[in-house]
Amino acid sequence: MDRLETSTDLATTSDDMIVCAQLRWDKGEGVKVSRNVTGWDMDGLKSKEEEENYKKAQTSWMDKSLKRPILNEESSEEDLQREAEWVQRNFVNHLNRYCKKVKVCKRSKRWWRAEIAENRKILGSIKRARTKGEASQQQVRKQRSNLQSMIRQSKTEMWRKFSSSATRDQVWQALRYTKPGSQQAMKALRSRSGEVAESWEEKAELIKEEEFPKPLKGVVKKAQEDGGEMWKKITEEDI
Repeated sequence: MDRLETSTDLATTSDDMIVCAQLRWDKGEGVKVSRNVTGWDMDGLKSKEEEENYKKAQTSWMDKSLKRPILNEESSEEDLQREAEWVQRNFVNHLNRYCKKVKVCKRSKRWWRAEIAENRKILGSIKRARTKGEASQQQVRKQRSNLQSMIRQSKTEMWRKFSSSATRDQVWQALRYTKPGSQQAMKALRSRSGEVAESWEEKAELIKEEEFPKPLKGVVKKAQEDGGEMWKKITEEDI
């Protein structure tokens, strides 16, 4: 995040000021920005193992924030801008100090445990040994089956834990995640003859004609005359 600032160009029906965030993504020149999405292990900070560290983090942030002025309707645009910059700078530093940084990837799931990661490494080592002839395909299948079973069990336990403790809003939010996303608009299609299809019906008809073209005139009649299993008429006995 490059900076936070207020905007006077974006008007709303409310009297509230709009705070805009600017992201910088340099390519090759200037300041190099990591393309890895970085976050913080908030659940780990709230765990029993980090209980003492969590209390320190709460106390430290409380001490810092209590010294800041309280914004209200009389606050100026400069006051809001100054507080936005302070929150951005200090909150990130605060999390870096008390919370473990993580990189979001395809394995950044709540059900992903250290035990699963270790078994995934074992599977990789067996696969490498298989390429060298030091392990059998049966060993690979067995370890893969163990890993998949462990993942299914972990997902089931995580879902049961969520179902027993989730609030009503969290349940509906989870339901929205399971619904398919809105369909993306497909651009207009153009046939070989130059005709443009814009509606769904026109596009479906065009795709059908392109993928399943009608046979040339006379081909079907000749095939029927020559015979063949595909042209044999179906009788009631066949049905």
